[in-house]
Amino acid sequence: MKRLIYFLLLLFLLKGIVSCKKQIFITDKNAVLSFTADTLRFDTVFTSTGSVIQYFTIINSNTQKLKLSSIKLMGGNGSAYKINIDGNASPEMNNIEMEAGDSIYIFVSVTIDPSSNNLPFIVRDSIQVDYNGNQKYIQLEAYGQNAHFLRNHLVDTDMNWNNDLPYVISGGIQVAQNATLTIEKGCRIYLHADAPFIVDGTLTVNGTSMERVSFQGDRLDNAYRDLPASWPGIYFRETSVNNIIHYGIVKNAYQGIIAVGGAINALPKLQLRQCVIDNIYDTGILGLGSGIEAVNCLISNCGSNIVLSEGGEYNFTYCTIVSYDNSYISHKKPVLTLSNADEAGNSHNLNALFRNCIIWAGGQNVENEVLTDKKGNAVFNAYFDHVLYKAENISPDINIINGIANQYPAFDSINADRHYFDYHIGKNQSPAAGAGTPVPVSNDLDGKTRTGEPDLGCYTKD
Repeated sequence: MKRLIYFLLLLFLLKGIVSCKKQIFITDKNAVLSFTADTLRFDTVFTSTGSVIQYFTIINSNTQKLKLSSIKLMGGNGSAYKINIDGNASPEMNNIEMEAGDSIYIFVSVTIDPSSNNLPFIVRDSIQVDYNGNQKYIQLEAYGQNAHFLRNHLVDTDMNWNNDLPYVISGGIQVAQNATLTIEKGCRIYLHADAPFIVDGTLTVNGTSMERVSFQGDRLDNAYRDLPASWPGIYFRETSVNNIIHYGIVKNAYQGIIAVGGAINALPKLQLRQCVIDNIYDTGILGLGSGIEAVNCLISNCGSNIVLSEGGEYNFTYCTIVSYDNSYISHKKPVLTLSNADEAGNSHNLNALFRNCIIWAGGQNVENEVLTDKKGNAVFNAYFDHVLYKAENISPDINIINGIANQYPAFDSINADRHYFDYHIGKNQSPAAGAGTPVPVSNDLDGKTRTGEPDLGCYTKD
């Protein structure tokens, strides 16, 4: 009997020892694991096929051992990146034991041929570290094509950009007060999701009908290339003066163009000539007590195409302002909003003239595509001079001169399912054809010469 008791006691002690050994790994989800980086950026501008190596360290800061369930390169064997985990070259390792206070080195290399135009400008991947029910990701970013790469860039002296290579901007760009940035024809500017284009000085864009200047997000892969809100937008702040964008394309931003504060001199704060502002998530053009002059511009498929608030001076000539429901943006807000009030309810003088324009939207979601908000005794002068517009009940605050109400402009081709929108007007069937008033503007958005009776909108009829 005593032998049996001793045997059971010994068995119990052995189980306790084994149990203790099983518990030497810390399994708490709140266990402390340190990483020396959360992002690895490969900032070398490649000029030929090349490989660059960086590394980060994982540190077990606990007083007990810790087991990593896995370290995995999310792109796997097909990734441009390769990883080496403490001497093991593999896209994934499992069940990695770390002693208390120990560390693991993860080496990362990337091999890219920047001459391949099929690559995005920034090639991304990530490394997942899985432990105790947690997943930590280390982001990987490398340049995929030759370009001018700018991060948190300040333009504090007069500068010219030429179209030798694209410009890829992360973290944002700011044109300082009293500085002028001139962007020459054919330049392509790609902005990251964290990169607003801020102008406190002057921006001059010299595009042409054949070599336009484009501003868009830097994600060019198929899943992201047409997504709205992929970058913040262009902001002309209070001190900014004498800005002009000629043959520019602004697309896929959260807000397209924002102009704050009036002009300091006799010129408008911002002149837009033959510009396209398209697929903007929030507002295509937002004017806050500002001064904008736009000629031959297309403002299309935005959450709100144009919002002019807090008063200001605005002149839109030969512009097509239009929205349709599509897979990216549902048309739920008026195409045009005019207000002389600020957020505090104070009123300011508003002068807004729309001449030879088309203001339209598809569907029946919005009864009146033109919304006005007149407050106080400040001036509220809003004119539609030879404008085709959609509104069942146009506001009496808008003065209509030879307007065309609620007649479909007969656009060339609209296919929202395919995200195809051609806003040219037909030769004969469009009520916008020949319905304008003479204005000394010689070309349309395509650069085509305007002849005969003026057509409404940014395009002369085909």
